[in-house]
Amino acid sequence: MTVKYQLFKAIVVAGTLVLAPAVYANSDQHKGIDIIVNINDANAEQLDNLLVGIGPDKAENIIQYRTKYGKFVSVDDLAKVKGIGASTVDKNRNRIKL
Repeated sequence: MTVKYQLFKAIVVAGTLVLAPAVYANSDQHKGIDIIVNINDANAEQLDNLLVGIGPDKAENIIQYRTKYGKFVSVDDLAKVKGIGASTVDKNRNRIKL
């Protein structure tokens, strides 16, 4: 092997080791940790940070819906909130508690 090839290989391996933690940090991988959110009690910040596909605006919409209509009776009721569809509910189904 040439020195250039060995250097290239070393750079690729080093780059992988440096970037891998950043890639996994942004994924929904929480090995060994169950994330459970009570959508009837959680504040907007908790909803935003702990539910997949829920940002600050949708979190506020959840709070407003809950204030106006009362507590959620089923997980599927979350789809009644403006901006939240069935796919978002399905992504979070295992995280949501009532």
